[in-house]
Amino acid sequence: MAHSRRRFLVAGGAGLAGTALGLARPATAATAAAWETVINGSFTSYASLEAAWNYRYPWGSDHNGTARMYASSTDHNHVYLDGNALTLKATRINWDEGNSSADPYLPIRYHSGAVHAKQHVVVSDEFPQWEVKGEFQAPSGRGTWPAFWLTGVNSWPPESDILEYKGDARNWFNTYKNASGGWSNTIVNVSNPGSWHGYRAWISKAGATDVDIHYYLDDQWVGQHRGADFVGRPMWIIINLQMEGSSGSSGPTTDTHYRARNIYVGRSRA
Repeated sequence: MAHSRRRFLVAGGAGLAGTALGLARPATAATAAAWETVINGSFTSYASLEAAWNYRYPWGSDHNGTARMYASSTDHNHVYLDGNALTLKATRINWDEGNSSADPYLPIRYHSGAVHAKQHVVVSDEFPQWEVKGEFQAPSGRGTWPAFWLTGVNSWPPESDILEYKGDARNWFNTYKNASGGWSNTIVNVSNPGSWHGYRAWISKAGATDVDIHYYLDDQWVGQHRGADFVGRPMWIIINLQMEGSSGSSGPTTDTHYRARNIYVGRSRA
């Protein structure tokens, strides 16, 4: 879900076949005193939501698809809470609202929702390990483009996509940039993405500049990527329901829903 999303090619995709399943987390926060919970239980009320998250994208309402994000503390039509879960709703519009202000400047055809965490993920000597995870009911039909991802605050890259569906039932676990300066992609077929599934990234400092990112689906390890130049670079945590773009067109004419619950972010303190 990069700011300038121009890549639509797979740079070395892999599915579940050939991976080691069911592995324990690569590094366990065994010492309770050294582990800190940063985000947990943030969807129990609008007060808790707004204490941990901001509405829309960090840069505003537009991005790289055909949906424009609308949400605020007084507008919960497209971002709302229901039973300790967050729902993002995309609705097709039937009027001309111009084009997105973000590359590739597609025509706006939907109103939808996004939130981004107030807490940044910053891998450093002080905080060498991070865990970012949640449970989601994700749309996966043609023209639907939900995501749960990390992206650079001050520059792009870095980026890590923990959940990304692009118009079918395959989740894309992506990291940019890898050691060769491009994308690493682990692509996994998911049975019924519209049911609750768990998506997780375990990020650990692997040297002066690089990190290792382990990705999990439903607590099953699916892949490891090396992230180059991630250390010391703050990243936003974003949940959004974009439409069309990389997920194809035309998108649905009825409302599309994307639900999230049990979002957790934690880190170790050295």
